[in-house]
Amino acid sequence: MTTHNRAMPAAMSPSSPSPLASSESLAPLAFGDYALVIDARSPHEFIEDHVPGAVNLPVVDDAQFAEVGIQHKTDPHAAYLIGAQYSFQNLSEHTRALISRFGPDDRFLVYCFRGGKRSALWAANLRLIGFTVDVIPGGWKRYRNWVRETLTTLPPAFEYRVLCGPTNCGKTRLLQELARQGEQVLDLETLASHKGSLLGDLPGQPQPTQKYFDTLVLDQLRRFDPACPVWLEAESKKIGRLLVPEALTAAMRRAPTVHLSVPMSERVRLCREDYAHFAADPLSMVARLAPLKPLVGGEELALWQTLATEGRIDELFERVMTQHYDPAYERSTTREFGPGDAANRLALESLQPEALAAAARTMIAARATRVVTE
Repeated sequence: MTTHNRAMPAAMSPSSPSPLASSESLAPLAFGDYALVIDARSPHEFIEDHVPGAVNLPVVDDAQFAEVGIQHKTDPHAAYLIGAQYSFQNLSEHTRALISRFGPDDRFLVYCFRGGKRSALWAANLRLIGFTVDVIPGGWKRYRNWVRETLTTLPPAFEYRVLCGPTNCGKTRLLQELARQGEQVLDLETLASHKGSLLGDLPGQPQPTQKYFDTLVLDQLRRFDPACPVWLEAESKKIGRLLVPEALTAAMRRAPTVHLSVPMSERVRLCREDYAHFAADPLSMVARLAPLKPLVGGEELALWQTLATEGRIDELFERVMTQHYDPAYERSTTREFGPGDAANRLALESLQPEALAAAARTMIAARATRVVTE
């Protein structure tokens, strides 16, 4: 049995999906109302993308899938025989390991690539046991089309509040605090497993595929109440190698903003915490920044190299921010979101938890009384 479910971020709540993004064209019940959602495809297909909460119980695994496919090119009948043998073995194992834990009143949802043979095998066997089973008509292919279509219509249905501010000013931590205080938060960087810059790769946490990122974004949006605002961080069109849905980017650009300012000492401290791997190996950080040479110049890059070699970590972080990230962020934020004004600026003297909690309360109160400009 193969599973590949990315952990739900703290900002996600288990609330019911919004009726604005109903999945009734795919299944009679909401995905979360099934006792089990079975993805019958091979593991590599499952990793690329899958229905939220689904468990991968492949009819054939990757190696078997490839073997059957190769055989089918020359002898389709032999390929079906081989596939049937593997299928019966795998279904038996999955039934023993997992299906046997469920009771007769449980209801399952099954899908494969197009809702064909692999779904039919699972559905037939489960129904023989006595379970109620629904199959997604058209399979994952239809699910994927539904995701793409819904991501063009759902994002504009919400009212957004966008946090702007220079690199490492605590935007993500403030979002997390807003979520803890009950606000609706869309943390795109957590969903993308990336901090959104040249240094944004998270050690040991590869980014999801584009298709699964789309699934994660939609799954989060479907949990929100359109009557309440959604907080998120100002993002470019891409986070790492992943594209933010166009309709969401457009809605974000139209939203009211809150511009944060934080003392450099606090930003450097946050750099040490959030980029501990670069603090431990500053030369690797400078190597990652080498593509910036045409922008910052060879002399500036050489200075970063010197600071890294001499272990002057705080100076290195500050220099990289002031000489590259801050001016670049200022230009892009002004271009995409406007300069803002005094009514939507928030100065934070500290990024300690108690200060972030107080800032979140202030922002919630301002939003409630419409002090934040619209």
